[in-house]
Amino acid sequence: MRRQGWLQDPKTTETKRFHRDERSHREFPMVFIDSGRPFPGKPALLKRRQHVHKKEAMKNWEKLLKEGWKVVKPQWGKGEEV
Repeated sequence: MRRQGWLQDPKTTETKRFHRDERSHREFPMVFIDSGRPFPGKPALLKRRQHVHKKEAMKNWEKLLKEGWKVVKPQWGKGEEV
């Protein structure tokens, strides 16, 4: 898994950011999944943060892709294009 990845539901703009927990142990890698909605020109509305094992995060990623979510560029934070 890359350092981070972004998925967005094209119907609702609900967005999820998957990113590694740098403090997790190598033998038990953990991932944060931040959920929210971006608003152009305004701060994003962050709704939820999950802390899950890397395998669970990968399953969640694949499930969302199968449901029609799209890979997108960063929607908030340092990587956001304004």
